[in-house]
Parts: sequence; C-alpha cells; structure tokens
Amino acid sequence: MFGAIDSLLNRVTMYRLALYYLFFLVLYASLFGFLGALPYRAQDFLILTAILMAVSWGTNKVLARIFHVNENIESSLITGLILALIINPDPALAGSSLVFWSLAGFLASISKYIFAPFRKHIFNPAAFAVAATAFTIGQPAGWWVGSFPIMLPPVFFGGLLIARKLRRGDLVLSFLVSSLILLFWKGGWTVIPQTIYYAPFFFFAFIMLTEPSTAPPRQGKRIAYGAVVGVLSILTTYELALLCGNIFSYLVSPKHRFIMKLKEQKEIASNIYEFSFAHQEKISHLPGQYFEWTLKHKNSDTRGIRRYFTIASSPTENEIRLGTKFNRQGSTFKKTLAAMRPGDKISACQLAGDFTLPADKNKKLVFIAGGIGITPFRSMIKYLIDIKEKRDIILLYSNKTESEIAYREIFEEARTKLSIKTVYINNDKDGFINDKTIMWEAPDFKERHFYISGPPSMIEAFQHTLTAIGVPRSQIKTDFFPGYV
Repeated sequence: MFGAIDSLLNRVTMYRLALYYLFFLVLYASLFGFLGALPYRAQDFLILTAILMAVSWGTNKVLARIFHVNENIESSLITGLILALIINPDPALAGSSLVFWSLAGFLASISKYIFAPFRKHIFNPAAFAVAATAFTIGQPAGWWVGSFPIMLPPVFFGGLLIARKLRRGDLVLSFLVSSLILLFWKGGWTVIPQTIYYAPFFFFAFIMLTEPSTAPPRQGKRIAYGAVVGVLSILTTYELALLCGNIFSYLVSPKHRFIMKLKEQKEIASNIYEFSFAHQEKISHLPGQYFEWTLKHKNSDTRGIRRYFTIASSPTENEIRLGTKFNRQGSTFKKTLAAMRPGDKISACQLAGDFTLPADKNKKLVFIAGGIGITPFRSMIKYLIDIKEKRDIILLYSNKTESEIAYREIFEEARTKLSIKTVYINNDKDGFINDKTIMWEAPDFKERHFYISGPPSMIEAFQHTLTAIGVPRSQIKTDFFPGYV
C-alpha cells in the first residue's frame, strides 16, 4: 500500500502536492458551502480565494522584479490558498472585507522580501499576514478550516500525504505530542477532543508547520522546533506560536541562498551527467548533504522550478557538483538544466541532510547505493581521500548495466589509497544485491553500520533485508534522497 502511495507522490514535487491539496480543500469547502453544510456561501468563499490568490501572485511578481530574484508562482498561490482557508469569508464585512483580504495577501508576500536577511525569509507568510492584520486593523484570522468537523477528513488524510512526501513525520509528531501533553496538563482529557475536532490543529501541523523554507532542515533541530511551536500554540494563538517558532528556526538553520554559475557539464556514465558550479561565497557543507536548487524556466511541468539534489562534491573541492540522470521523458527542470551553458546561473539554498559520516571513525561501514543514489557516497569518499583519513568501508554499488557506473575513478583511487572496497553489481549480468551478497561481501555484517541511498522502493527493500538477517535497526541509516522528491 505504502509503495503505491509513494509511487504516486514521487510524480509531483512537494510544492505541487501542497498546491493540489489546497485546491482540493477549496473545492471541497465550496461544495459543502453550496449544500449548506458550512455557514458560508460558496460564492463568497470563491471570491475571497480569487482575491487572495490574485493579490499574493501580483505582489510576489512585482517584488521579485524589484529585488531581482526568481519568481515562484507556486509559492505565492500556496500562500493565497492558505489565507483563504484561515480567513473567514464573512459577507457581513461588506466593503471592509476587500481591504482586509487584499491587505492580508499583500503582507504575506511582502514578508518574504522585507524579512529576508541572507535571502532567506524568516516568517511563514500566511502566519505573518494574519498576525499583522490582527494588530493593525483588528481583523484576526478565524481559522475556519478547523472549526467544522466536516473539514477534518480531507484535512487529516491529505495532510498525512504532505508529511510523508516531505519526510516530516518527526516534526508533526513532536508538535502533536508537546501540544497535547500541555493541553492535558491544563484541562485534562475532556479538552483534547474539542481541540482536535474544532480547531485548526491538523491543518496547522501538516501545512503551516512543515513549510520547508521556515522549518529547520536537520532532524534534531526540527524536532525541537515542533516541540517549541506545540507548547506555544496552547499558550497563545497559532499564528504567534508559529512566528516565534520561525525565529527559533532561523537562528538554528543555514541562512544563505547562493547564486552559482555553471563551469562545466559532462557525461560521466550512460545518461548520467555531472554539473560543476562556481561560487563566490564560502559554502560549508558536510559530505552527504543536499541543496534545494531553483532554476527559473517558462512553462514548467507539474514538478515545478525547484528540485533537491545531493551535493556530489567534497567540502575540500573548490566547486559544487551535482550528478543526475536524464531520460527521454525528463521534466522541464531537467531539460532546462541540460540546456545550461557555462556562465548560466542557478540558485541554491536550504542546505540540509543528516546522511553524513559518523563522528566515530572506528565504526565499520557498508554503503549500499542504487543508481544515481551514489552521489552522497562520492562526496564522502572524495572527502576521505583528500583528508587522507582511513575508515573501514565496503561500498556495494548497483546499476542496471556497467555503462551506468559513475565516479569509478574516485572509488578506484579510494581502493588504492584508503583500502576502501567497492563491489560493482550490474543487474544485467550479476543480478541484484540480496542478503547473500551482503553476507558474502561483508561477513561481519552484524558489526557494521549500513548507509543506504537510492530510490525509496530500494531503500525500503534493503531495510527489510537487513533486519531479516539480524542487523539492528539502529545500525541502518537511510538517505532522504531529495533527487526523488
């Protein structure tokens, strides 16, 4: 079941998924408003939605030109839709409603540019907008999306898809646990059902809290962020809790957005290309981490203008490298990337990732890579070569054919200089990596820590294989490989 769900989720980017989810909630709410199950007329709600989306999109477009940054249409539309779901479409507001709604859309968009030191915006735009309108014109958000039980099923089940896509279950769980514990301590069991059924509890957790741009990228800090916002959400309003959490997140997260120029692109294996980018600012990353890349282009497909790629280069190298595979049905992002020429620019931000070398240099490791999932291991092994650090590592590298092996020269250098063992498994001749392969190539497998990088289905399969042969779950580390998101 989860494999089928993940297969569907992998067809769209996280931003497009959020956009589709919010559109569905708008249509769902409009239908039940038309049927009289919600105390709002469908036409009032749709007018509100149109105004907020138009103002958010228009403001974002103008500001992107003024500040000379890439325009992100998806982000502005998502903000407008969120505002439509938390601002009450009350026709009794009459003429003042247009001012209120327009101001909210404007403030949400402008917050991403005004409060954005180091080109990273601090605050969740929708939360900032409704907090600002509450203080300036006395018009708070009603958070109506959580006020009616009829909205709970689509909010909850769609939100689960968002959390699974983003791999943010840890963040949502820390928020839920901390807020419910404090809620129970303050009012006992009786207040918990009311909070769940008649508050924007899940919408807030799944949509606003998990926003990638304002949440910490690394797991430990992300869990702390969820706990902080969870506690504050019980003590104050949702929007103020999130804004305070955003400040915490900003203080503990990487802040820079880097503009890089293409130096070179080359084919390093069959249909696999490496792109090398020059950068002027110093970039401090750990081997195995990744960036969110933005490449503006017209008529983008459902996957949008953003993509996550692992950094294939070592921190010891002067350029930032990424490796990716191309196919005939490639996305518009990939096609635009392939068409880049030396000197063309791309932006990168949101440096993140916990798939890094263990601090204990004596731990014995097995790296298992599938296809282009080899990129974090290229970064790690190149780093070890450059700093001349020996570690007990076995690399099992699987591809469909021998022609798809990438970075062979790095792994051969590591074998010579560091005694790192690389085993190439080509599916057309050797079959697939299985439990027998692992036990044969690493007889002491129960003593080793396993790092797995590749497609989600491959990662899940190897987790089952390793636990079945007796490898403790604590010795298995999997990569949230952003190339597949």
